[in-house]
Order: sequence, then C-alpha cells, then structure tokens
Amino acid sequence: MSIDLATAGTIPTGAWTADALHSSVGFSVKHMVVSTFRGGFSSFDARLVSDEAGRVALAGAVRSASIDTRDPNLTGHILSEEFLSADENPEITFEATEVRRDGDRVEFVGQLTIKGITHPLSATGTIAEPVDDPFGGVRLGLGLEATIDRRAYEMNWNTALPGGGLALGNDLTLSVQLEFTKDAE
Repeated sequence: MSIDLATAGTIPTGAWTADALHSSVGFSVKHMVVSTFRGGFSSFDARLVSDEAGRVALAGAVRSASIDTRDPNLTGHILSEEFLSADENPEITFEATEVRRDGDRVEFVGQLTIKGITHPLSATGTIAEPVDDPFGGVRLGLGLEATIDRRAYEMNWNTALPGGGLALGNDLTLSVQLEFTKDAE
C-alpha cells in the first residue's frame, strides 16, 4: 500500500528491512488489577519502503508461536483458542494505509490482523533519522505503540477476582522498537 506524504513530512527514502536482533515486538496487559504483565515475540519481520515522490509502505508480521512469556504453561494458554489460536492463525500482521510525520513524531494508520480478525489501528511513536553504522550500512529507528481491546480479536478469556475486578485487563498495549537497515541499492 502506498501513501502520499506530500503535506505530512517525509520518511527517509529507500527500502528498509528490520534487523530482528536489534529490534523488539512486545505487549503488556494489566494483571490481577495490581501490576502490568509484559511479554514479547522472538520471530517477526518488518519492511519500510519510501520513494522520492513521498509514497510509503510499511508492513510487518509476527509469528504467533514465537511468543515469549517466560512460562511454558502460560505460553501454551496464550497460543490456545482462548487467545491467539496459533495453530489456525500462525501470524499477526500489520499493514499501513496512511502515515503522518511531524518532526520526530510519527503515526502509522493501518490494518491489524490477529486471530484472522482485522481492525483499523493507529500506532504512534518516534522516528530517528538515518545514521551510518561502522560497517558501511545505514540504519533508521522507529518506535511505535498502540492499545487495542483484546476482546475485539476474540481473545476473551478472563476470570473474576474474589474481591472484585478481573484477572486480566481488556486493554492490550502493543509496542515495537524497530532498527531498520537500508537495503543495498
């Protein structure tokens, strides 16, 4: 998908691929009303393409089975039908349909698909200008965050606490920190 950024600022031109070793994809959710649980995914990819005319494409995919919760039982539960249905839905995807930039602040608007269900998503954050790395490459940083209601993606599991409230919050915060490397031209 291409976006015209003629009036919204620019994204550095070129084709950029996320360096998975120096990037992260994570999530957080309120747990037992008193704390925030954080987890992540170890297998993902993202690609950003911007041309001289201001057209931009951003797309990413996360392998559902690569979830890391630090607990095998919890991982198994999240991979089940009560959350990700990972056997039937091996990927979580995002594709931008619009982008806005104001200085180092960016907003990518697009479609997020989890568990085969697609909804609009607006992710906001920052972009770092390209820098030359010590190995002859060029790198670009992008950090984005968005909050979704997990129930919109049929991740409905919950249980009531004895004193009131629910074991798991409905708002799920997604965060990505992407270090892109510029593809060779």
